[in-house]
Amino acid sequence: MIEVKYFGAVAEKTKCEFEKLSFSEEISLQKLLQNLNEKYEFESLTFSVAVNQKIVSKVADYTLQTSDIVALLPPFAGG
Repeated sequence: MIEVKYFGAVAEKTKCEFEKLSFSEEISLQKLLQNLNEKYEFESLTFSVAVNQKIVSKVADYTLQTSDIVALLPPFAGG
C-alpha cells in the first residue's frame, strides 16, 4: 500500500491527514496525483510533493513502490 499524507490546506480539503491506497498494478506519481485530484478537486490548491521525505517534481516520471510514503505539502514560507 502507498501511504499518502496531507498537510495544511490539502488536509482541510481532504478532511483527513492520511490515507493508505492500494493499486492492482504499479502506479506513477503523476497518475496518483491525477486520481487524487479527481477525488478531491485540488485545482485551486498549491502544494509540493515529497516521496519518502524528498521533494520531487509533480511532473517527474516516477513509479511508486508499495512501501512509498507520498506527502502533499503546503507552500513553504521564507524567513
